[in-house]
Amino acid sequence: MTQSITPVAAPRPAVRPSRPRRLLRAVAVLSCLPYLGLKAAWIAGSHIGIPEGSALLDDRVGMAVINALSVLLDSGVIVLALVLTRPWGLRVPAWLLAFPVWVATGLLAPIMTGFPAQLVVRAFGGGAAPGRGRDAFLHSWVFTVVYSGFILQGIALGALFVLYARDRWGHLWRGRVWELPVGVAGPAHRALAVAAAVLALLPLTVHLLWACGVSAGLSEGRAADRTSDFLVLEAVYVVFLVAAVAAGFLLAFRRGRALPVAVPLGLAWVGSGAVACWGGWLSLASLGGVEDIADRPTPLMSLAYAGQMLVGFLVAALGVYWFAERSARTARRAV
Repeated sequence: MTQSITPVAAPRPAVRPSRPRRLLRAVAVLSCLPYLGLKAAWIAGSHIGIPEGSALLDDRVGMAVINALSVLLDSGVIVLALVLTRPWGLRVPAWLLAFPVWVATGLLAPIMTGFPAQLVVRAFGGGAAPGRGRDAFLHSWVFTVVYSGFILQGIALGALFVLYARDRWGHLWRGRVWELPVGVAGPAHRALAVAAAVLALLPLTVHLLWACGVSAGLSEGRAADRTSDFLVLEAVYVVFLVAAVAAGFLLAFRRGRALPVAVPLGLAWVGSGAVACWGGWLSLASLGGVEDIADRPTPLMSLAYAGQMLVGFLVAALGVYWFAERSARTARRAV
């Protein structure tokens, strides 16, 4: 006998400026200040945190433009914190809010997991391999300050979005996977999940090999500069690729039937955002002009980055499709 979730009408959402939300908003805003302060100082011409001989000093105009864009992007965290905690934020169209939060999740999640893991590896003796290293680019304390701020931003924004989404859309992810109506997991979902799994094979394989210390497929400069940090980051990419593909299969084929629906949806949200946004960022970076031929990405690197970006977008499309169908079904039954 096929079971289905009892239709529940969407409750009237109400974002209350409670003390926890106000505290999280303050943390999100204050954690932006170190990064914004550094960027503003660099735009003004300061060299704080930049060692002599750094490549950042070679193109001052380009650096100013990039820093200005960075200020704009990180200022978006402050805007999102306000949207998620003010009553008028409930009137923002769903797509206009969900997309930037998804991008923020994707960019911050690997930093939130990777940076602490890198510190643990270093604490247990994981050293840096010889090479040019990061310190020739920026002083090491800059990474600590900036990444710590990013982690706080991710925690605060993530908590605020969960509270907001629970108030506005919580009725859509109630129940467990086995309770989902058959129509919610249709052929289109299964096709997207299979396509994502097939496309994930290449990036998953190469990131796993690079995480294990294999240098095949890396550019000469990247292979020479490998450190324990690089290995940890490659392992993080593997984890998020697996999470994205697994979430797609859980939703499309209704696996893990005893799991709450929120589990595969959460994996799909974080996993797709991480692989899509970082795959897109690395792909864009590989298209930029690199003077040193040793630092130019190899064709395999470019394929891996593009592949993981496509995987992320396919899993995200599956999630959007799933929410659209579930929302429409709930609305029809509520009539």
